[in-house]
Amino acid sequence: MIRQSAFTAEPWSLRETELNLDLLAQTESVFALSNGHLGWRGNLDEGEPHGLPGTYLNGVHALRPLPYAEAGYGFPESGQTVINVTNGKMVRLFVDDEPFDVRYGELRAHERLLDFREGVLSRRAEWVSPAGRAVRVSSTRMVSFTQRAIAAVCYEVEPLEEPARIAVQSELLANEQLPPAGGDPRVAAMLENPLTSEFYSADAATVVLVHQTASSGLRVGAAMDHQIDCPAGVHVESRAYPDGGIVTATMVLQPGQRLRVIKFVGYGWSGERSLTAVRDQVWAALSGARQTGWDGLLAEQRAYLDDFWDKADVEIDGDTEIQQAVRFGLFHVLQAGARAENRAIPAKGLTGPGYDGHAFWDTEAFVLPVLTMTVPRAAASALRWRHSTLPLAIERAAQLGLKGAAFPWRTIAGQECSAYWPAGTAAFHVNADIADAVIRYVDATGDKAFDHGPGMDLLTQTARLWRSLGHHDAQGRFHIDGVTGPDEYSAVADNNVYTNLMASQNLVAAADAAQRYPDRARELGIDVEESAGWRDAARAIFIPYDESLGVHPQAEGFTRHQAWDFAGTSEEQYPLLLHFPYFDLYRKQVVKQADLVLAMHVCGEAFTAEQKVRNFDYYEPLTVRDSSLSACTQAVMAAEVGHLDLAFDYLGEAALMDLRDLENNTRDGVHIASLAGAWIALVGGFGGLRHRDGMVSFAPRLPEGLARLAFSLLLRGRRLRVEVTHSEARYVLAEGEPLGILHHGKKVHVLHGKPQVRAIPAAPAAGPVPSQPPGRAPMHRGEGDHAG
Repeated sequence: MIRQSAFTAEPWSLRETELNLDLLAQTESVFALSNGHLGWRGNLDEGEPHGLPGTYLNGVHALRPLPYAEAGYGFPESGQTVINVTNGKMVRLFVDDEPFDVRYGELRAHERLLDFREGVLSRRAEWVSPAGRAVRVSSTRMVSFTQRAIAAVCYEVEPLEEPARIAVQSELLANEQLPPAGGDPRVAAMLENPLTSEFYSADAATVVLVHQTASSGLRVGAAMDHQIDCPAGVHVESRAYPDGGIVTATMVLQPGQRLRVIKFVGYGWSGERSLTAVRDQVWAALSGARQTGWDGLLAEQRAYLDDFWDKADVEIDGDTEIQQAVRFGLFHVLQAGARAENRAIPAKGLTGPGYDGHAFWDTEAFVLPVLTMTVPRAAASALRWRHSTLPLAIERAAQLGLKGAAFPWRTIAGQECSAYWPAGTAAFHVNADIADAVIRYVDATGDKAFDHGPGMDLLTQTARLWRSLGHHDAQGRFHIDGVTGPDEYSAVADNNVYTNLMASQNLVAAADAAQRYPDRARELGIDVEESAGWRDAARAIFIPYDESLGVHPQAEGFTRHQAWDFAGTSEEQYPLLLHFPYFDLYRKQVVKQADLVLAMHVCGEAFTAEQKVRNFDYYEPLTVRDSSLSACTQAVMAAEVGHLDLAFDYLGEAALMDLRDLENNTRDGVHIASLAGAWIALVGGFGGLRHRDGMVSFAPRLPEGLARLAFSLLLRGRRLRVEVTHSEARYVLAEGEPLGILHHGKKVHVLHGKPQVRAIPAAPAAGPVPSQPPGRAPMHRGEGDHAG
């Protein structure tokens, strides 16, 4: 666990004031830099010690076998695993031939700072070598948002008390040694040396390497060049070898003199282009960076982030820790998707190898709602990646005996990589999550070209899946049986409410698209009968309801299952999946993560206000939150049903998931969906944002712990700013055409330059705050937690 005191609470940065070697892996994740295409973990410049080295290119992976005790039809044969590609961030320092290593000598001072506005990671250290030579080291590292193939480091060293012979050694390193990969020796061997050398060269201060992945056949190029600023007399040499290259700058420095090395690194990869094409690609990217220069890259980075924060910033008064955390989260969400450009947004972004680097439904359900309202081009790019995998999804559906497309539960390149089919293949709701993201994106942006093209393709093939998967009973009701919903502690269930409601929305949206674009309907083979069948299934979708309890079972029959023995479960036995068999979990009333409660959030119009209250009260004592995806949804619905302080507690959990390492796995990378969830909890929970069918509504109310909330949204070419206090909400159209919205159900017409202020009505009386399973209540945001 990361102690709260490990980081200072600052509104625009994350600062670590002392180095804790026991937390290296966790801090490497939170200090990671990426742009969606390229990711560098926050390892120390000198490379050692490290928790987990990591340099990632989005989409670059290795194939690994998926072992089965017994073969079964339709089981995926191989998985995909993100690999650590050529490390270009390494800069080693030698002081009179002794390597700078924080484990030796005396580390007088050490500070790292991740600046959310500048988009850089800086480091300052004072170190005394075992021989007594004192030096000051500073570095600034960046991964460029404007030049997506480029990362750069500015590294400076100066002796403090007496002259010293200094050598700065900049390195490219492939196949670097990693910690053990786990119990499967085949996977460990594959990951140990995933890259095979194809080309290497060194000249002056440049090195170029090209490798190919041994199992997946992807070609990876990396190149580095340097600018060296120092007093006269520096000696520079370079060399290359199959798995690396080194450029060394050596000289004697007097106290007060500095050796400054600026390192530019370019990356590229392809599954199709030749060795020379990939080599030339990275060389061209590197040439562009050299032409821009270090100062130019910094200026471009700041301008890019100024524009982002102008449109996406969330301001809160009353809790400095949450203010920092929500900006930290937005920064990492941006890093995960900004320049992914038709690639996936993995669950850990490019900050670590957690979940094998796979993308899940998290992207569409939690990350894209944020990007759609703040960086819509990045949301469109993520959906275009899904569209690019559509042929594989159609092929997978056919293998399963279904029509349309069956998108994978977890993947990098589009193939299903889950070897456990009850949680993987059966979780068909991923199709509806993709469709929902399409609907929300088009609704928020009005992007007709996307709607007409990739959007309609995705809606059509996902609708065909539902019509094929479900069936009508004798009473005409449409059932979808044998599926797994968001709650992974219930599997292969009939009529999961979330899945059915989302499928119904999907079916109607596909029929509407066919009506909007008859030319595309003909092209896709949609006739009047098929479209009418979609609407008929949507109208007849079966939504189970337990009349005796007055609540919706999350799936048919769920409320008659035996209750889990929470009293007999110790805190050490969470997460439950690591201590109990799935067989036991599947047949009991215990919920891993919000499922029915998530349905009430995203399909709120399907429930009455009274049903939402009763459902929320019923599921709170059953939900153990063994998933980082749950807290933000529970925050939104707690706020909607009137439990604002509980919502505030859940906001804290979502926002601090990685800064406090609440799931004990931040070492493997940050939780992008939970970080996006902090925005969802604030904007959707306390701002009350809902949008559907071109109508945007707000029902803002703040908890006692917050005095003010302000945020901006991008809506069809408009930028709307919302400011909320306990007494009123202020709506300001910063740019764009007039906009009609709803404020607590009443229409408000907002014009540019004419703010609209509305009083916040008193909240309806809420019942008793529901309890959570013993030991699973969220951490209370007490006064000591949020000074400010």
